[in-house]
This record gives sequence, structure tokens and C-alpha cells, in this order.
Amino acid sequence: MDKLIEIMDWKRREVADRIRPVRDQELAHFKEHNLARKGFVNSLAGTEQLSVIGEIKRKSPSAGDISAAADSVDQARRYVNSDVDAISVLTDEKYFSGKMSDLWDVTDFLRDHDRKTPCLRKDFMVHPIQVLEACEAGARAILIIVRALDDDEIKQLYNAANLAGLDSLFEIHEPAELERALMFEPQIIGVNNRDLTRFVTDLQFSCDLIPQIPDDIVTISESGIHSLEDAARVKDAGAQAVLIGEALMRAEEPEAFIESIHQL
Repeated sequence: MDKLIEIMDWKRREVADRIRPVRDQELAHFKEHNLARKGFVNSLAGTEQLSVIGEIKRKSPSAGDISAAADSVDQARRYVNSDVDAISVLTDEKYFSGKMSDLWDVTDFLRDHDRKTPCLRKDFMVHPIQVLEACEAGARAILIIVRALDDDEIKQLYNAANLAGLDSLFEIHEPAELERALMFEPQIIGVNNRDLTRFVTDLQFSCDLIPQIPDDIVTISESGIHSLEDAARVKDAGAQAVLIGEALMRAEEPEAFIESIHQL
């Protein structure tokens, strides 16, 4: 069975009880505050240094348990101590053992310690109510998985994020998805090296797709970055940032790995 279909079917059922009309004014209420903070896109752009997005991920459908007992704030502290450029917080519980409280806790920690590191709400987004939740929890960006959504759903999510002053990471995996993403004039595109239908990972997806993305769009290589050689390979392909979860969650010294990537 297509794993992404399974996940999205579950997500739509999970979110169903929370769905209600989200008024433009509710989203716009956050815009001034969000735009005054460091943006997700801006944290990754404007430098030749390969940026790092550290992900907080306890498990995944492909890897199983990664760091089941990990504390989100402890992991965020290790990331910011190594000057990570952004943090991705998984909030899906069934498949990734994440919680919305993880995002709240991480953004509270960052604010209390006067750290400007922006956070991405990493989840399977299907409705603007999830965008509103991301705003309330202090996120600066949401994820839009092109393969998982029809064009109307993408437009609805992207418009909601723009109204709220949030950035949107458009995630793609193949050329047809890149074509669809470009219709929405995104600022940032991530190539997921993991095929979400089968959960097979290959960095060649980034190497093939990133050179096809227009130069004015920030590019991220996601998944499958386990070594400096992996990071260097996708940087050579044109990636401006890497999103790393499993390798950093398993590492005894994630700080050293992040710092070494910054030196590439």
C-alpha cells in the first residue's frame, strides 16, 4: 500500500474533529508579530555556507524508534548551541511520536533564551486550522507536501500561511511535483530524498531536481543526510540547506556534525 495515502487518510480523520472555518482576521492577527521575527526563508538564504535545519524526530515509519525518549527542549538546546539555522519540530503523533506541545515547548525555550532560531511545524497539513495552530504555537513556517494535496488544498494552505506571515516549505519528490509547486510561486522548495510512497531514500533525487529549481527560490535537501559526504554531495548539486533528523537524533554529539557541515 502507498504509505503516504495511509498517513494522509489517518491525518484527515485525526484533524476532522478540529476543523472549523478559519477567518482571515484570525490569521492576519499574527502577521505583524510574525513578520517582525526572523523568518524561516531568511534564515537559510544569503550565504554560501550550507545551512542546517535540525529536526526533532523520535521515530519514523521507515526507521522505527530513533530516540523514543528524547526531550524536545534538550534537543533544541543542543541545536541552538551549535548555531543551527532553523529547527523542524515534528508534531504528528501516530507515525512520528511528536506532539504540538513539543512545538510550544521549543518556541518557549527559544523565546526565554532570546534565540531567534525559526521553527517549522513539520506535519501533514490538510486544513488552515493547522496553520492557525502553528501560529499559536510560535512556528515561523509550515510544510506543504505537494504529492499529498490537490491544487485547491495547496492554495488554501499557502494563502492561510501568507495571511499569517508564515513561510511555506513546498516539499517535492519528482519533476511533476516541481511543476505543480512552481505554479504557486514559492519562496522555498525542499526535495525529499525519501519516496513517501515506499519510504526508500536516495540522494540522487536532490541531485536531479535541485538544478531544475529557479535560482531565486531557496532549496533544501531533505532526508538521507548521514555524513559530511552526503551534505557535500547535495551542496554540489545546488542545495542551500539540508534538513537532518535521524542522523542528528542518533548522534552522540550532534553539535559537532552541525558545525562540520557549516564548514563545508
